[in-house]
Amino acid sequence: MSRTVHVVGVGMVPFTKPRETQGYEVMGEQAGREALQDAGIGYDQVQQAYAGWVYGDSTSGQAAIYGLGLSGIPIVNVNNNCSTGSSALYLARQAVESGAVECALALGFEQMANGALQMGYSDRTSPFARFDEAAEGLYTAEENAPLAPRYFGGAGQEHMDQYGTSVETFAKISVKARKHAANNPYAVFRDQVTEEQVLSSPRIFGPLTRLMCCPPTCGAAAAVLCSEDFARRHGLDTSVAIRGQAMTTDFPSTFEARELRRIVGYDMTVEAARQVYEQAGVGPEDIKVVELHDCFATNELLSYEALGLTPEGSGEKFVAEGDNTYGGRVVTNPSGGLLSKGHPLGATGLAQCTELVWQLRGTAGPRQVDGVRHALQHNLGLGGACVVTLYEKVA
Repeated sequence: MSRTVHVVGVGMVPFTKPRETQGYEVMGEQAGREALQDAGIGYDQVQQAYAGWVYGDSTSGQAAIYGLGLSGIPIVNVNNNCSTGSSALYLARQAVESGAVECALALGFEQMANGALQMGYSDRTSPFARFDEAAEGLYTAEENAPLAPRYFGGAGQEHMDQYGTSVETFAKISVKARKHAANNPYAVFRDQVTEEQVLSSPRIFGPLTRLMCCPPTCGAAAAVLCSEDFARRHGLDTSVAIRGQAMTTDFPSTFEARELRRIVGYDMTVEAARQVYEQAGVGPEDIKVVELHDCFATNELLSYEALGLTPEGSGEKFVAEGDNTYGGRVVTNPSGGLLSKGHPLGATGLAQCTELVWQLRGTAGPRQVDGVRHALQHNLGLGGACVVTLYEKVA
């Protein structure tokens, strides 16, 4: 990357259960307003905005952003499944880095319904048709199991079969998520659970139990990005910069390898991480904190390996030795992650960004990780897209 892009403002609203939510436009406006206030600028200084959401009618982005002002700027609506928030961030970063604008807003929000994710249309080809065909015969079909748990649960079962990983390891990941979320006032689930409670909760698919699955959630988050020149002219905080960012989509291996971990984005993650480490000139050994896409406990373990935090096949050892939490090698999901903070699809990527900016500023309170200079973000969506971003603390 040639032109330095700074994250000068972040904001989010506490995530909630669907029955407790405000409207998407209310949450989106609030998160955007908090990000602008955090940056110390007005909406009239934003030159482009990217609004991410999955469930809603067209131009929902305008409905949320118009509460901030009516300045006539371009507003682009972004929908990329669970990687939507980071896709909006990616576009805002590109706009600033290219010199097209000096200041851009990335906003993500979601107003979800209770229950498993549902397809919106039954009268046309599903975007997952190719994935379903590739997954056929890779797991034992179980009645009423939703698509996502089938894929991610099956991928976890593959890891168990190949490397001897135990179901207790996935339970430990869920327990860790709750421990981290206990210190996050923005998280949905802050009460603690034991391994026994996780394992005895209703079985969903394969090794997955209910407490190993992220909940349907409503919420919003936002980030203000700008050039270094813009930040200095306006006296803004330039302590956090994006040093590397990559977006990948599926490769032939997704459909040809006959492995569920490939179908759920393992190769997309590997390649996006490789590009980011190369751009930033750092490696996974330099990372002390990461917000990664733990939509299911099984995917958190797969992501450790795909991001290079631990060698392939060693995820269970990584968990057993406590290298995924405070006192270990890298604190994963200090926010509580999707498992405990919640997963409002359009907001997730920008909530991850917000947490990592707070970590780099040293303002994360009881969640603060010591000595953070680099922070890694991983946001994955089936269908598929993966965005990996590396932030750096700047003197």
